[in-house]
Amino acid sequence: MECGPTFEIVGLPDAAVREAKDRVRAAIKNAGFVFPAKRITVNLAPADLKKEGPVYDLAISLGILASTEQIDYGLVDGYVFLGELSLDGSIRGINGVLPRVSLLPYDGCGQVVVPAENADEAALIQGINVYPATNLISLIRHLQGKKPIEPHAVDTHKFWNGRRVIADMSEVRGQLAVKRALEVAAAGGHNILMLGSPGSGKTMLARRLPGILPELSLAEALEVTNLYSLAGLLQPGKPLVTERPFRSPHHNISTSALVGGGKYPRPGEISLAHLGVLFLDEVAEFKKDALESLRQPLEDGVVTISRVHASVTYPARIMLVASMNPCPCGFLGDAERECNCTPGQVQRYLHRLSGPLLDRIDLHIDVPRLSYDDLVQSPPGEASETIRRRVQRAREIQYSRFGPDAVNAVMSPAQLKKYCRMDKEGAGLLRTAFERLSLSARSYNKIIKVARTLADLSASEDIRAEHIAEAIQYRSMERKYWQ
Repeated sequence: MECGPTFEIVGLPDAAVREAKDRVRAAIKNAGFVFPAKRITVNLAPADLKKEGPVYDLAISLGILASTEQIDYGLVDGYVFLGELSLDGSIRGINGVLPRVSLLPYDGCGQVVVPAENADEAALIQGINVYPATNLISLIRHLQGKKPIEPHAVDTHKFWNGRRVIADMSEVRGQLAVKRALEVAAAGGHNILMLGSPGSGKTMLARRLPGILPELSLAEALEVTNLYSLAGLLQPGKPLVTERPFRSPHHNISTSALVGGGKYPRPGEISLAHLGVLFLDEVAEFKKDALESLRQPLEDGVVTISRVHASVTYPARIMLVASMNPCPCGFLGDAERECNCTPGQVQRYLHRLSGPLLDRIDLHIDVPRLSYDDLVQSPPGEASETIRRRVQRAREIQYSRFGPDAVNAVMSPAQLKKYCRMDKEGAGLLRTAFERLSLSARSYNKIIKVARTLADLSASEDIRAEHIAEAIQYRSMERKYWQ
């Protein structure tokens, strides 16, 4: 017995893909074409890879029109079609256009049709003809040559309208030692932990860190934009992310939201902070499993999310900036307020930050409470732009040493041996510190990397004793609070 008309989509489609049947049927009819009363099977290959989202709508509709000879099959040959269809045949914007289009040159595809609202984003990729489409009828007229759509081009320079620094370091009174530590962290791409009483300025300082980081290059901006496009976080009218990300998740965030995941893997906060800053305010209040999940990404610069249907690796080269109080009440060691915590409470609180995670943080710095005189009489500090120029010079030394975008914080053991020559006095100082402070091998390497950054900031080829001494100071808090 012959089956009646059906419309099936196979190849592990999710709910959004299965619902394309109704969108495609209505769009074809409203565009003035005939939806065939036949048995239609759309096969999305490969069959073992989960398909999700409305991105396939446009391609499915044109495939049906071509297979039923309502349009010539040769008209769609050589094109890639991306877009969601509305019931009236209009084409809606989708997430993840940029990462999809960026793969086309490797596949030998030179023409892509995208929703008009995604055209700027898609045109960031060179060597591809991007055709912005608003509805199914105008697209088919273009394919038939009746009313061609001009390829879309975009000038990436128009998205760089000068460096926008909302929060400037000059607004922070005092805290010279903390500003110096942040400058060192920015210069070498190091992770940093700030520990101090409530109201001492930890959050204020952290939020000014992006202003002293070097500007993104175009290649870096495209890397970040790929992630934001995939997550659907691109701002209207701004298809290119031109500023280094600053992500500050709340301490009740889940592990999957922090490192990425979900039923179908999505980038988490650590990937959205790629090439920028991930700020964990009151880090001791975060869930322990969430914090421990940061260890591998901090070490490798990538995060891998494995699920039944897919395993995805996202970039996660970040600067981790964490802040915390020294005790549950926050006033341990405070000159103005008395701490009411017992020693046991203090230790339990501090040990929410595990030793292995603490080892992966290069600089530890105390943030003292400011006195009245500091607040009122201290002169304005250096502007972010002044500090940024010093950071940029130190970064350029590192780029010439390791290659583009590589910094001291990610030096390999072989690079440590090659580029971190110490004078005799510095080597002796480091040996003494290693023995007296009971440092781990990772802490030892962190000190050398920070000392290398300090040497770069002072334009010194070799690491001198004063660089080692300052780098050791940035690890002294570990002995004070955690041992």
